[in-house]
Amino acid sequence: MKTVLVIGGSSGIGKSIVDQLSLEGHLVYSSYFENERSSSQSIQYFHHNALEDNDFDLLPEQLDGLVYCPGSINLMPFKRISPEAFAQDFDLQVLGAIRIIQKILPRLKVSGNASIVLFSTVAVQQGFNYHAQVATSKGALEGLTKSLAAEFAPYIRVNAIAPSLTDTALVSKLLNSDQKRMANAERHPLKRIGHVDDIANAACFLLSTNSSWITGQILHVDGGKSSISC
Repeated sequence: MKTVLVIGGSSGIGKSIVDQLSLEGHLVYSSYFENERSSSQSIQYFHHNALEDNDFDLLPEQLDGLVYCPGSINLMPFKRISPEAFAQDFDLQVLGAIRIIQKILPRLKVSGNASIVLFSTVAVQQGFNYHAQVATSKGALEGLTKSLAAEFAPYIRVNAIAPSLTDTALVSKLLNSDQKRMANAERHPLKRIGHVDDIANAACFLLSTNSSWITGQILHVDGGKSSISC
């Protein structure tokens, strides 16, 4: 049994990760911000604001894994994005992850075989219109992933997942009609939109001993979009 901290595990991809880890028999500490959840025997929920420097006194002395899920998707032309908007995204997606990792690093070191999973996006490597804001922050996270993987080896593995469009509340405006769903599905070689379980399966794999020889990688879970033309 592993003990895993999931930041942002009350909805979407994070909730799917929490549920899968629980079903596998692991103990999960999961934060929520707005979507309050009730704790159970295997899932301990607590309130957390990723934009603040929080204490984690409720956590055990040893953690075997960390998943950092908070993110945002704000799509608009570059000329309409203020520098302050870029900074807000960076604070949530990059500095938020940094704050957490620095706080719990001693607990991860106790494990001796811990795993950190961060989240990027297919838009970092592909380049899409109106994605400058999200791609800037996620590109920084990819750099952080590789740097920390080098620094923390061999005792803590660090990887990131780069999904394509996944059916969550975060992208609901892009999928709010059958026509939009079909058009977005057709843009992927596998001809469907991602499901939260597709991403959760990858995250749980990276947390497990089945991925014990994998670190510093950006795992593309994107229906083939990053590597195949369709």
